[in-house]
Amino acid sequence: MAEKLPEGLWPVMVTPFTPGNTVDVAGLERLTEFYLDSGSNGLFANCLSSEMFQLTEEERLLVTKTVIKTSRGRVPVVATGSFSQDVPAMAEFIKKIADTGVQAVILVTNMLAQPDESEDVLKSRLEQIMAQTGDIPLGVYECPVPYKRLLSPPLLSWLAATGRFLYHKDTSCHSGSLARKASAVQGSLLNLYNADTATALDSLDAGASGLSPISANFYPELYSFLLTQYREQGRTEALNRLHAFLTMMDRVTHSFYPYAAKLFLQKRGLKIETVTRIPFETLSNVDYIRLNALMDSFQALAEMYAVPLVLHNEQPIVSIH
Repeated sequence: MAEKLPEGLWPVMVTPFTPGNTVDVAGLERLTEFYLDSGSNGLFANCLSSEMFQLTEEERLLVTKTVIKTSRGRVPVVATGSFSQDVPAMAEFIKKIADTGVQAVILVTNMLAQPDESEDVLKSRLEQIMAQTGDIPLGVYECPVPYKRLLSPPLLSWLAATGRFLYHKDTSCHSGSLARKASAVQGSLLNLYNADTATALDSLDAGASGLSPISANFYPELYSFLLTQYREQGRTEALNRLHAFLTMMDRVTHSFYPYAAKLFLQKRGLKIETVTRIPFETLSNVDYIRLNALMDSFQALAEMYAVPLVLHNEQPIVSIH
């Protein structure tokens, strides 16, 4: 019988690479420990932030196995298992990912149906996948690449009723939509985790189980603090102010991602390279100034709210060229 996943912060993990562009296993182990020390309640490995579409099948399994081994059961781990629109092939890889020990295998919604296909087609594919994967716990992710496929509240309600689905990463970025979806899964095993910082508090008010934003790859301590404070004290004026800062900072983290996240973590003191397989434009002087301002803002907020930092380095990002 599947167990309900914990509420809280679920970072979407980046993948460190060596200078030779292979998976940096030691770096991934250090990164996993960093997420855990920062207060993460679960980990999403082999996701879009992990450059999953740029990994081979063997590398996807290696990344997932490394995170599972390093976490040692301290928090649950989920990982993507759908990289084909051929259902039998998808089912076989789902089984391989499940064998790594993840708590749920995540299905990317845009791999389940073409943009012009109806939600009924998507539902039919989900039924086929469930029929071919035994009792493996599953999840869904509204991945924005190659296109964003959002799920309707009725479909989420149906997924919840199956008892097979534990995790939903929502990317609708709309408070009303999040409220309707949270209501659709209320009382079930299916938890909703919001990927969007701007709607974070609205989604928690509506009953979302937690947050899974890319900015948690820069400063997970602030998101862990926000979630802890929300659980303990509710939506206070101080928490609204922190959320406002995080929302403005979020605009910077989306530029040059995931390279910028690796650079930011490196400058915070984490021993990883900035190598990425996703092409990006060369950063200008202004871009470095913005990243430096992001670092200053992050450190100021940590000091203002007395948030303990796992990694701390005074050297400014602007010095990198």
